Amino acid sequence: MAAAPVLRSEMACAAGPLAGYGHSGATASSKARGNTVADAARTHTGQVLIAADKFKGSLTAVEVAEHVTAGLRRVVPELDVAAIPVADGGDGTVAAALAAGFARHEARVTGPTGEPVTATFALRADGTAVVEMAEASGLQYLPKGVFAPLTATTYGTGELLLAALDAGATSIVFGVGGSATTDGGAGMLAALGARFLDTDGKPVAPGGGPLADLATADLSGLDPRLARTDIVLASDVDNPLTGPKGAPAVYGPQKGAGEADVATLDAALARYAQVLEAAVGPKAAEHALAPGAGAAGGIGYGALVGLDAAFRPGIDVMLDVLGFAPALAQATFVITGEGSLDEQTLHGKAPAGVAAAARTAGIEVVAVCGRLQLPQEALAAAGISRAYALTDLESDPARCMAEAGPLLERAAENLARDFLV
Repeated sequence: MAAAPVLRSEMACAAGPLAGYGHSGATASSKARGNTVADAARTHTGQVLIAADKFKGSLTAVEVAEHVTAGLRRVVPELDVAAIPVADGGDGTVAAALAAGFARHEARVTGPTGEPVTATFALRADGTAVVEMAEASGLQYLPKGVFAPLTATTYGTGELLLAALDAGATSIVFGVGGSATTDGGAGMLAALGARFLDTDGKPVAPGGGPLADLATADLSGLDPRLARTDIVLASDVDNPLTGPKGAPAVYGPQKGAGEADVATLDAALARYAQVLEAAVGPKAAEHALAPGAGAAGGIGYGALVGLDAAFRPGIDVMLDVLGFAPALAQATFVITGEGSLDEQTLHGKAPAGVAAAARTAGIEVVAVCGRLQLPQEALAAAGISRAYALTDLESDPARCMAEAGPLLERAAENLARDFLV
């Protein structure tokens, strides 16, 4: 795949540092460590690469890069800064692709409760598309506090994939996460031409719950273009479809499923897998146990069985697509981050992927975040020298979210004083 362009900051530089801002974090300054990479950055001859994910609910990945750049340059006005907003396959993945130069496309599709929604996907001139299922079937489309665990459908995600094919996509990075659904991707496959029928030969109703009534499945009507399209299932979830670690049990409660709903959905998805095995053979049973099958309410399973998708960790896929490697080759210091640095970060989230790649290249990494819930030992094991949390500057969560931009600039100033001067 062609490398994506690196965003070079053109932000105006302030005259100097702002006084009175305290430092966050509890580890020794890089000055005391005598780190040669940090020393090179302090001479201002190297390039700082910002490769951070969004701060969910407050800042996009692009905005994170902008605010970090502003804070750094208040301390080091002539600092050479480049930015690649990153994502791990979940919500924000399309936004990262657009920031990397992909063209924006929109489609009117069916939302998770059947209402029409406008969804966005990204397409590059070489035919590579980035499609994010949350754009069509995400939790954001549900009325606040109202869930539909048994009936929410991925039909609109299938329509969005069709729109990408219509626009000329020949390879698709399919990011999954943030879904409102637990239908195993049945809705998606139906939109793409599959048929799921009950004992009366009628289509089963939308959602995961009605799959309990599934009698037969026919995938022969799937859009023929899918067979000629390389599809990568990009996810940080490695759960199977069903069982104690399956999609209903682990993620159903986040989508409003009570204990009885979880049991209903688990049994319905097991029935779904059984019927698909009768339709397409043993691979359907094998895929139900495969890593990624339980992603986004089981849509991973639908993609593996029906779309012949290849599962890859989302951050690895996106770093490739976004052109991270060539950008890293130009950098002497890396700043990554996301809204919350916690245990989940260590399991395939964007900062962990960025830090791993930078460590392999021998480049020091520091993180920024909204809140920090990892000890220094865990950060170090992940390849992150230090983390700067907004909650160290503002303890009130509501204000921290509302004032994330200015707080992030203050955190970046502290980072610059510790590592870049």
